[in-house]
Amino acid sequence: MAIPPKLASSSYSHRHYRCRKHRGRSRAGKFWVKFRRETVFAMYTPFVVCWLLETSRLRLLGTTSPKIFTSLKRLPMQSLPHLTCNNFEHLCSRYELAEECTDDDDAKLAISKLRKGVLEELKMHNSFVQEWGIDPSKDGAINSATVKYTDFLLATASGKVEGVKGPGKLATPFERTKVAAYTLGAMTPCMRLYAFLAKELQALIDSEDGSHPYQKWFDNYSSEGFQASALQTEDLLDKLSVPLTGEELDIIEKLYHQAMKLEIEFFNVQPLAQSTVVPLTKEHNPVEDRLVIFSDFDLTCTIVDSSAILAEIAIVTAPKSDQAQPENQIARMSSAELRNTWGLLSGQYTEEYEQCIESILPSEKVEFNYEVLCKAIEQLSDFEQRANSRVIESGVLKGLNLEDIKRAGERLILQDGCTSFFKKIVKNENLNANIHVLSYCWCADLIRSAFSSGGLDVLNIHANEFSFEDSISTGEIIKKVESPIDKVQSFNTILKSYSTDKKNLTVYIGDSVGDLLCLLQADVGIVIGSSSSLRRVGGQFGVSFLPLYPGLIKKQKECVKESSSKWKGQSGTLYTVSGWAEIHAFILGW
Repeated sequence: MAIPPKLASSSYSHRHYRCRKHRGRSRAGKFWVKFRRETVFAMYTPFVVCWLLETSRLRLLGTTSPKIFTSLKRLPMQSLPHLTCNNFEHLCSRYELAEECTDDDDAKLAISKLRKGVLEELKMHNSFVQEWGIDPSKDGAINSATVKYTDFLLATASGKVEGVKGPGKLATPFERTKVAAYTLGAMTPCMRLYAFLAKELQALIDSEDGSHPYQKWFDNYSSEGFQASALQTEDLLDKLSVPLTGEELDIIEKLYHQAMKLEIEFFNVQPLAQSTVVPLTKEHNPVEDRLVIFSDFDLTCTIVDSSAILAEIAIVTAPKSDQAQPENQIARMSSAELRNTWGLLSGQYTEEYEQCIESILPSEKVEFNYEVLCKAIEQLSDFEQRANSRVIESGVLKGLNLEDIKRAGERLILQDGCTSFFKKIVKNENLNANIHVLSYCWCADLIRSAFSSGGLDVLNIHANEFSFEDSISTGEIIKKVESPIDKVQSFNTILKSYSTDKKNLTVYIGDSVGDLLCLLQADVGIVIGSSSSLRRVGGQFGVSFLPLYPGLIKKQKECVKESSSKWKGQSGTLYTVSGWAEIHAFILGW
């Protein structure tokens, strides 16, 4: 099935980056960047993913049942803080309190304008109520998550914040300004989040669908007027924050973060009338199903490649050229010789890798065929094995101390969110999930120490091993996973080792051409990073790369049609993400 143009071209990560770049210089902008993980989790909640599909659900059900239609129409009222009378009143009252608390005339004027903007939103809300024929007094109470959020706003605006004097004791103008700043700190993320979500969702609405029940909501919150209001709120927060101390700014940051978490909680409690594709584990039955997560290591979990780290250890610990070496130890090159040899090996690898990629590419783009791709990738596997043989023959890996390798692994910086994602899986004993790391890394001890330092010493590591004599490397590699073919063989061997009494749902996370076969073999293949060679090879062999979020919207539509979500390997479609937060949100949710 062809990907709709809007889905194919939409890229959450690119637009999110532009927003971050634009706002990153202000304090409010820095908060937005710092807590972008929470933004991702809000987007990936089942309610938000299903938000775009309400008309599709009605159309597919082929019914005008009042019960169904009413439940769909009530979602904006019951679910969106900005679309409930009670919340609008709360928002107005918080602005009024903030206005009272500041002695700055410009700030007062700005807050007054924001309050008037809320009143305009209230008018819009009332028009929705009239259009849909809803009686708020008869259509159910406001949910607990909404009450929790408005109570949080009320407490903050009333000065009930840790480290701040209580109500009635705000004796000085500065103390009142602090409370105004705290109030804006609690309200700003809500404004920015809704402005952001509306823009993102607006971009994903099917172009041919002009009758979406929430179209007016999307239009309003993605409008230049509301975007300007969100920006004005951020600017006002920056202005009120100027005279505050570092400790007081920390309080604002905590309030901002708390508001973001309350928004996610709010989205997560919304009831849905259908199964959803997020989180992936929602439909997972541990009694009948097994979730198997596979991940590459270098540049998927790490910031830098492990081979460069091992080479640097060798160079740093090598003897100087004029330094005598003990007779009872493995002879090593000097640090200068090592650096020169490693430079030559690296240059040769890069040049020949690019030549190999060129040689396996078909002259014209072909339709996706997994077997044809496997044949082409075999050439890359031969190249990787030859490159490893050159490294061994060069002697650059001789004489490395195991303890030095472990210490380097412990200090290795992993990508943001990688460790927390793995930890959440490992700690959930009821999930029936397993994690396997498949890597070309020459030394599995480096990987093991990198994860064990983060409390993840139970992961299954599948990589090459150094040969050691008394904890000193001989320069030989015990070859286990050298190439793309080795990786996919390990992938299949691991799955075959499991009992057949449960169904396997497999996810592979990788970043390079070496991961391509495993990515496509898995039920869900997720590409992290932006490897041009991976896109180029995959594209020429008919592989589609789809940003994960639009991909989930498309998958959710299929779920509506078929009443269940089905993930299947070798589909020819891979999903791209900007970071581990998206992976976490998709697979596990908040």
